Amino acid sequence: MQRLNVAVVGCGWVSGSHMEEGWAPLSDRFAVIACCDSDSARAEQFGDKYGVPRRVASLDEVLGMPDVDVVDICTPPMLHADMVEAALRAGKHAICEKPFTSSLARLDEIVKLDASAPARVMPIFQYRFGTNMARVRHAIGSGLCGRAFVSSVETMWLRQSDYYEVRWRGKFATELGGVLLTQSIHMHDLLLWMMGPVAAVTGFKTTRVNPIEVEDCAAVALAMADGSLATLTCTLGSVKQVTRFRFVFENCTFECIAEDPGKVGNPGEATWRMWPKTPEIGAKIKAKMDETAPVRPRFAGQFEGFHEAIATGAPFPVTLDDARRSLELITAAFYANETGTAVRLPIGADHPRYGGWVPKR
Repeated sequence: MQRLNVAVVGCGWVSGSHMEEGWAPLSDRFAVIACCDSDSARAEQFGDKYGVPRRVASLDEVLGMPDVDVVDICTPPMLHADMVEAALRAGKHAICEKPFTSSLARLDEIVKLDASAPARVMPIFQYRFGTNMARVRHAIGSGLCGRAFVSSVETMWLRQSDYYEVRWRGKFATELGGVLLTQSIHMHDLLLWMMGPVAAVTGFKTTRVNPIEVEDCAAVALAMADGSLATLTCTLGSVKQVTRFRFVFENCTFECIAEDPGKVGNPGEATWRMWPKTPEIGAKIKAKMDETAPVRPRFAGQFEGFHEAIATGAPFPVTLDDARRSLELITAAFYANETGTAVRLPIGADHPRYGGWVPKR
């Protein structure tokens, strides 16, 4: 088994999660040999904590290391697209935290670069990974659940004023968006992954919880491509934090309620309940779910799939197409709020917000 050398770029809190949940459990597949942060003291602290031997202050230093195979980009959102492009041009595989960018046009440029570069890029959507999530998706994909009727996704989280003491948060120029882009993007990706593409989007967003530029509350309605409907509700002002999914099909209903502490960000390992139309249907769906092999949760599951894809040439477990679908949904939601219209998907180069939604300064 080939061991890949990793450099972590950006030494904030999310890179710690990558280390503890992803790279460390897979030490037989990956070695983190370098870390990078513009704050040298933070890079030193990160390196000391996780035993990373090289600590540098610039991405150029990382890209100049011939033994680095993978660049793990954990920087603030406004830096992601430039860093992904630089890594690909340097021949390094890139793993990049969400969101890639606020512009479908920019993402489409990265897709073209990825197709022509010697290396590849994988977006992060770690919430997909976990055995219970895999079981439900396998059952849905089997067709045993029948036609989809409605789905609902609730992201009821809490972010108070101290969260925005980090200078890049809460601003369009640096965070690129709020709850739709930074927090509930994970849950909405799960809806797309489980239930398929979206045909039309309408909804509203607002800022009510904290005095910030970006949205911290939103309510979005979707017409799915299969004819079913879905609702997305999210806030960063919920004293009781909860992540809730409900998928209503012709033959069964699935529900997951992931509550704090520590569960709101791990629906893949949370309890999923299923109510069948009849005991006979329930037995068939359960048997189908039982076919599913165990899946490592969160970053471990995604990074394991990344290693397998590099070794075999298979697609990554999360692709740039997945990132585009997620960004397309957010673009549509922002434009629907702006215009009071239902926005049809897909969004192409002729759309008014194809170039992004971040206000020009």
